[in-house]
Amino acid sequence: MGGEKILVVEDEKDIVRLLRYNLEKEGYCVAACHDGEAALECFRKERPDLVILDLMIPKLDGIEVCKLLRQSSQVPILMLTAKKSEVDRILGLRIGADDYVTKPFSVGELLARVQALLRRAAHPVVNALRAGALEMDFERHELRLEGKPVSVTPKEFEFLRLLVQSDGKVLTREEILERVWGYDRSMDIDTRTVDQHIARLRRKLGAEGERILTVTNVGYRFRP
Repeated sequence: MGGEKILVVEDEKDIVRLLRYNLEKEGYCVAACHDGEAALECFRKERPDLVILDLMIPKLDGIEVCKLLRQSSQVPILMLTAKKSEVDRILGLRIGADDYVTKPFSVGELLARVQALLRRAAHPVVNALRAGALEMDFERHELRLEGKPVSVTPKEFEFLRLLVQSDGKVLTREEILERVWGYDRSMDIDTRTVDQHIARLRRKLGAEGERILTVTNVGYRFRP
């Protein structure tokens, strides 16, 4: 990987310089702009492979820019935000962002998330899965067992999709909470929430629930 073009949309020039330096050091090409209107024009001109988009920018904020980009493109979007509340993070993801980093951020963490998003874009996940009698339609948010619909909550569906799309990788409870609930360690959420959702999913899936494997003292993984 390397050589991909990244558009940085950020009005704090020190952060732009920091991102440009570190991204270019990793071999990426970087374009930058400082407000929402310029971001849309720059996106049309540069056709980047990924956008790093600050939430609070002039003229059009990051949420509006993200919505407009999503009308014509599925380019990976990494949101930057100084707002740490769960509502803000979930809103950012619901309007089409693929991931987020809160300020102040670790450069190493941001680079890792950029790399992960670019890998995902290069190898897109299929929109449906069949495993035994279990079928998941990711676009329609439908779950079927032996051809019959299974009633699950939105959180249960996202939870199962995360496990399924992890390609057999073990996910810790903390990872699951972060990616499904927008959790960070400063929030008072019990990791047993994950265990409770696992138990409900296994009951609803019957014998196919055995595909959700417990890895003792670590977390969970899905067996295709």
